[in-house]
Order: sequence, then C-alpha cells, then structure tokens
Amino acid sequence: MSMPPPSLTGRIAALAQRLGFARRGSQQLLEQASRLRLPFAPLPPVPDSICWHDGPPLQYLASLPRGALSGPVQEDKAAAHSVLSALVQLNERELSEFDLRWIDGHSGTPTPGKFFRTFEEYAAAPACRSIRLISYKDFSRALALALPQQSGGASLVLRQANWRGERYFWCGEQASQAFSCAVAYARRRGLTQHFPAQLSEYRLSRIGLDQLDAGYHMLAMPADAWSDARFMRLLLTGMPYARLHLLRDSGGPEFLLLPRSQSEANALGEGLRLAGAADVNAWLRALLPG
Repeated sequence: MSMPPPSLTGRIAALAQRLGFARRGSQQLLEQASRLRLPFAPLPPVPDSICWHDGPPLQYLASLPRGALSGPVQEDKAAAHSVLSALVQLNERELSEFDLRWIDGHSGTPTPGKFFRTFEEYAAAPACRSIRLISYKDFSRALALALPQQSGGASLVLRQANWRGERYFWCGEQASQAFSCAVAYARRRGLTQHFPAQLSEYRLSRIGLDQLDAGYHMLAMPADAWSDARFMRLLLTGMPYARLHLLRDSGGPEFLLLPRSQSEANALGEGLRLAGAADVNAWLRALLPG
C-alpha cells in the first residue's frame, strides 16, 4: 500500500537534519534555549492616556487577516490564526443620545514621550495653547471645527476597549486639540451636549485567552532574534510555529507562537521563557479588567 506524501513540516524537518540543524531531544532543546542571550525586554503596561494610539493595537485581532501571520507552513499559520482571532470580540451599536462630556479620549497624533490622562490636562498643555475657550461662542466654534458634520445630525463615531478601562475614544483625527478643549470646557461649565453615536466596543475575551494558554506559548521576541544564528538553529528544524507582527510598526517585538502539543515546540517555548522572553499570554491576561 502506498504511503501518503510527507507534510511540509516533515520535509522541513528532514532537510534540517541533513543540514545538521537537528537536535537530540526536547530536554536538550529546552536547555539550549534557556541559555540564549538575547535583548529580551518586558512588555510595556498600557498607559492611562487620552490617546487611542498610545495603547497596544489589540483591536486588529478582532478582524485579523491571515496575511498578518508569517511562518513556513500554511497549516500552522491557520491554526494560530484561529486561536488569535478569538482573543478580541467586537460589538457595534447605535446610541440615540450620548453626552459629549463622557468622552475622554481621541485618536489624534500622540505626543512623543508624553501621556495626558485627561482632556483637562491636555487643554492646559502647550499643544493646545492657541485654543482659548472663554465664552460659549468660543466653545461652539471649537466644536464646529472638530465636528463639522454634526449640525446635519451626523453621529459621533466612538470606540471603547476593555483593556483601556472605561474610556470612550472619539474616532476623529482632525482638530483633536479643539475637540479636547471643547469637552474640557463643557465639563467645567456643566454644559449638556447630546449627540447620536456609533459605538464600537472591543472586548479582550477571557475564554479566548484560556484557549490561547491551553494551546500555545506566545512570546515577545526582539528584532535581533531573527538574525541570531543560535536561536534560528533551534527554531528552523521543522517544528511548527507562527509569527505575528502586531507591535512591530510601533517599534515593539514580534510575537512567536509555539504550539504546546508538539514536544519540540513546547520545549523551545519553555526554554525561551527561562531565557527571559516575555510571556504574551500573561501580559494579555493582566490587561483584563478585574
């Protein structure tokens, strides 16, 4: 009876063995990985900031394209994609009335090296120095600058993420200084301003995190890892893995996903954790609201 052709993972493993990259066992792999010296760094805490872009872009997991993952074997990337896609859930709803004063975040350009916790703090900063709201007329003018469509009954476009607490973030990116100052003025003066709103709610899922924990080591790997010969010798031996570039655009690490069900991948994951790689699973779990 003819045997089925070997899988791509199996062919990669055979090639690695011929090239001298094969290992003797999982325990040896774990020990070798634990001795790696790479510039590992802890993952940063989520800042208490009014700027949406100051936080990690976990919202992309709610509609993660398959092309976001890299790796040598399509089946391994597809399995990792399935687990990652369950981490963040998106709920969209229409609100007939939303008080402007409840908003405490925007999507404007962040100020490098500076976090503002409230619109009041931002309104007093040099970035907003040119905007002076003394009267209701000034307030109306600033609001019209930030929300030019609102006079026609258009809805505010808002979003919220449970890893960012209870903040509502305005999705407009133009005139964020004028908008922030107007909200701060409305709160200071007790002005009620209701608008219809479209709200996107992102929720990091506890069930999704449980599935990730059960199935994968997910580790934060510095950029230097992918040019480190010792690490690549351990990784490129046919074991299943996938890479996710979620934080790379902001200068952060890439995430390496290693399935626990495969003995060598599991050993490499355990060894990298001992070497100092940050555990993304634990980091995500710490972002869940209490």
